Amino acid sequence: MNAQLVEVSSISRSYTMRSGMFGRSTAVHAVDGVSLSIHKGETLGLVGESGSGKSTTGRIVLGLEPPDRGEVRFDGKPMAVPGTAEWRAQRAHMQMIFQDPLGALDRRLLVAAQIREPLDIHGVGTPAEREDRVRELLRAVELTPAHGGRYPGALSGGQRQRIVLARALATKPDFLVCDEPVSALDVSIQAQVVNLLSDLQAQLALTLLFISHDLRVVRQISNVVAVMYLGRIVEIGNADDLFARPEHPYTQALVSASPAPGRRSAGRIVLAGD
Repeated sequence: MNAQLVEVSSISRSYTMRSGMFGRSTAVHAVDGVSLSIHKGETLGLVGESGSGKSTTGRIVLGLEPPDRGEVRFDGKPMAVPGTAEWRAQRAHMQMIFQDPLGALDRRLLVAAQIREPLDIHGVGTPAEREDRVRELLRAVELTPAHGGRYPGALSGGQRQRIVLARALATKPDFLVCDEPVSALDVSIQAQVVNLLSDLQAQLALTLLFISHDLRVVRQISNVVAVMYLGRIVEIGNADDLFARPEHPYTQALVSASPAPGRRSAGRIVLAGD
């Protein structure tokens, strides 16, 4: 087994919400004692319904949000304090792909400039080398250099997500956090983007944290799957084993509600409560 790249130890994150006529404060435990490890070259699928805490977990893992408790280590080192030089150096090795590609892109800037932006920020190469890298990245995500001369609004949803992926790969990261990266796309386009991501992972030896509510997509791309419910990891294991023999009632309910080729429907499992 490959060495660990990401190690998450007992992280927790709570938010204070005000509700009611008098604005009473209530603590919401978005992430509650989550621990997991991701090995180099592996894809860990983090699955759960909306509000389960999976996106917050992804932001904490990437260092975009601090945990209240616990620790994240990247390549053996603790995550640095955001905004420091050490943090920026770490961030060059990890990137995020968001759910909404149009929201992640600046509609006023040409695509090529947005792909080049991480290279400019981190001072990678000469201007000519950066332009070459942009063209290389466009080809890597199965687009052409001509797409670099367009604005995001002139591209399809699938093309925009490929642009977001190209920009994420600009600094040659080791680790990608993919937060619902295909949920806004048509099903046929979803498969193309997931296949592209799988191919690039194999070519570039990437490590992925793939966050999704869609078990079909998670099953397609993940080696290991962690199931999140009410801020906690309730089950984790090899993807094939977990889908074939789910143990936790919540996992069983998710699997029963997700169509799978070759599996007869035995009726959907509905949870009676927490």
